Amino acid sequence: MADKTKKYLLLADEDLISLVEAGDAEALAGLYDRHGRSAYSLAYRMMGERQSAEDLVQDSFIKVWRSARSYRAERGSVRTWILSITHNRGIDHLRSTASRRRTQERVEGSAETTQQSEAFAETWRNSQRSQVQEALKTLPEEQLKILELAYYSGYTHAEIAEMLDLPLGTVKGRMRLGMKKIKAFFDAKGMAVPL
Repeated sequence: MADKTKKYLLLADEDLISLVEAGDAEALAGLYDRHGRSAYSLAYRMMGERQSAEDLVQDSFIKVWRSARSYRAERGSVRTWILSITHNRGIDHLRSTASRRRTQERVEGSAETTQQSEAFAETWRNSQRSQVQEALKTLPEEQLKILELAYYSGYTHAEIAEMLDLPLGTVKGRMRLGMKKIKAFFDAKGMAVPL
C-alpha cells in the first residue's frame, strides 16, 4: 500500500487526472492532497465561513471526479482547472443563496403587507359594523326584529313569518321599509351603504 501511495506522489497532475478519469479514487486523493489547500483558501475567501468553504471544496472535488474527462491540458494546468471549478461552484452557491434570500425577503415583505392589509380590512369592517348598528337604532322595533332575524340569524322570510306569527307579505314589507330607512340614514350622511 505504501508503494502505491508513493507511486501517486511521483506522478504528474496530468497523469493523476487521467487515472481519475479511469475511476481511480487514489488518484483523486492524490490531487486533493496537492490542491485541496489551495481550493480551500479560494473557497474560504469566497464564502467567508469555514463550514461553507469545506462544503464547497468537497463539492468541487466531486465535480473533478465526475468531469475528469473534460480536462484539457491546452487550456491550463490541472491546478488551474480545479481552482476554476471551485470558483464556478462558489459563484453558483452564492447566487443560489442570494436568490433564496431575495425570495425569503419577498415572502416576508408580502406577509407584512398582508398583515397590514388584514389589519386595515378588520378596522374597516369594525367601522362599517358600528355604522350599521347606528343605523339600526333608528328603526322601529318591528322592522329591527325582522332585519336582525334575516341578516344576523340567517332565517328566511318564511321562517321569520312563522316565528313571529305574521303573514309573509308583512315580513317582506317591514324588511323593505327597514332597508329603505337604513339607505336613507346612509344617504343623509353622504355615505354608501356597506355591503
